[in-house]
Amino acid sequence: MKLSALLRQVPGVVAAVGNIEDVEITSLCADSRQAAPGALFFCTPGLRMDAHDFAPQAVSKGAVALIVQRQLDIGVPQVQVEDVRLALAYIAAEFFGRPADQLMMLGITGTKGKTTTSFLVKSIMEAAGVKTGLIGTVCSMIGDETLPNRLTTPDPIETQTLLRRMVDAGVKCVIMEVSAHALDMHRISGIHFKVGAFSNFSQDHLDYFADMNTYFAAKMKLFAPGVCDEIVYNVDDERVNAGVKALNRPALRIGIRESSDVYANDIEIGERGCAFLMTWHKKFRTSISLKLAGIFNVYNALMAAGICICAGVGPESIRQGLEAVQAVPGRIELLDTGTPYRVILDYAHSPDSLENILKAVRETARGRMIALFGCGGNRDTAKRPLMGEIAGELADFCILTSDNPRSEDPMRILDAIETGIKPTGCDYIVIENRREAIRYALTHARADDVVVLAGKGHETYQEINGVKHPFDEKVVVRELLAELGD
Repeated sequence: MKLSALLRQVPGVVAAVGNIEDVEITSLCADSRQAAPGALFFCTPGLRMDAHDFAPQAVSKGAVALIVQRQLDIGVPQVQVEDVRLALAYIAAEFFGRPADQLMMLGITGTKGKTTTSFLVKSIMEAAGVKTGLIGTVCSMIGDETLPNRLTTPDPIETQTLLRRMVDAGVKCVIMEVSAHALDMHRISGIHFKVGAFSNFSQDHLDYFADMNTYFAAKMKLFAPGVCDEIVYNVDDERVNAGVKALNRPALRIGIRESSDVYANDIEIGERGCAFLMTWHKKFRTSISLKLAGIFNVYNALMAAGICICAGVGPESIRQGLEAVQAVPGRIELLDTGTPYRVILDYAHSPDSLENILKAVRETARGRMIALFGCGGNRDTAKRPLMGEIAGELADFCILTSDNPRSEDPMRILDAIETGIKPTGCDYIVIENRREAIRYALTHARADDVVVLAGKGHETYQEINGVKHPFDEKVVVRELLAELGD
């Protein structure tokens, strides 16, 4: 495709250096190591590295043109733009034939619940006979085909590649988790959503965002004029409610109060699921038997229903789709251990999500609740004592251990968690090695206890000193139980 054609809808073009009319582009890349003959290389500035510095390497590997924010002394055509990341999003969409324009795009943002809600939406849409794709934290899916993901919302090249594959595979609708990082970095710029949804808001990612207001403002970009047609939001979340109301746009409210448009009542929570009556005000009422436990999953189900209502789906397909989901990987996932105690896996890695999972388990726990958790390295440090305090207040016993320490000293992370848990008076132990911590939990759990393994969820690795080591907690639990049974 000609470079000049790729630039047709790019905002913020400042200048072109060299003849861009006849340059043929055969691939796109933002990593100089992936450059190939015919590539267009994007010089994206980053927090740690600036891709402008790697432009010579990309050109030496065959890149025939550059997108830059500052002109470089390199003998290939360059297009200077105000924001390379924004240009990348628009150029990637154009390069792959604007596949999102051929799909019903459904986007969901929020601090937690995005993954579960996305799986529920996909199930509902498929119950309605619509072939549906998914792009999210756990994976991407093209119908029944599952693909791994590196990020909740992939970069524009990967996203547009996926969307192109989905169109070619006959997908008609895509549910997409939209992270605050993705919105801030323009990963989804140029994509128009039929529905934008906001699940909830709480502390997370303050290692990247300056403060909570900046974090919230990033999420609100999904609801800017021209980005989404219809809005669904959790009216029970005060910050979300105030933010969406301030837009002065029509929106569908979900919640567990009758002031909502779509709400739940007669809620019954069990250890393996929950039942409730779902009502869309003056439209329909239907009983739901959800196989996912916890009040937060009632909210996730309502959010999924609200999104699908805006997508034109009827009540019977909504009921069938919600009830068809048996589990979501790493989200309050009950492991099949064959033990007299339960072991639950959950991705909870923020204060609010840890509080939610522990409160949900507490509602049905017949014995002690043992919470095993840590905090990620090189991430928001302020949440570490908060998570210690929450676990200490809600659990009967805590095991503090490593999550993904990354390049940080794991004991420094655990020390910070301890400052929060000590004042609660909760009994706890520190075992830095996560496998040994899980062994300790399984060894000391008694009949009717519940062991909550929080923080890793669906992840199949542990990142230590920049190296990702294989660590799938489902496998680890299975191996340890086999060892303990010998």
